[in-house]
Amino acid sequence: MAQTEWIEACETDDIEEEDVIRFDHGDRTFAVYRTDKGDFYATDGYCTHERFHLSNGLVMGSTIECPKHNGRFDIPTGSAKRAPVCVDLKTYPVKVESGKVYIQI
Repeated sequence: MAQTEWIEACETDDIEEEDVIRFDHGDRTFAVYRTDKGDFYATDGYCTHERFHLSNGLVMGSTIECPKHNGRFDIPTGSAKRAPVCVDLKTYPVKVESGKVYIQI
């Protein structure tokens, strides 16, 4: 069984509400989000359609729109919501402690 660990991704102040940033760790890349309600989430960084990084996308409430072909995903669940995306994003547990955002990978 693979071991998981909590990795510090950013400070809470690094992400505005309804925004997304890129976080790279080792050979992996992630997207870290803050929804309109102030909740934090993390997914794989690349769109499942054509591997364009989602950090350049548009966050609308709890939805991320890929900047390349405007496919949409539900941020909390990673579910594909609008064509051309049809494969869900992998999501990761997130916790916030002392003003820092951590991802469990």
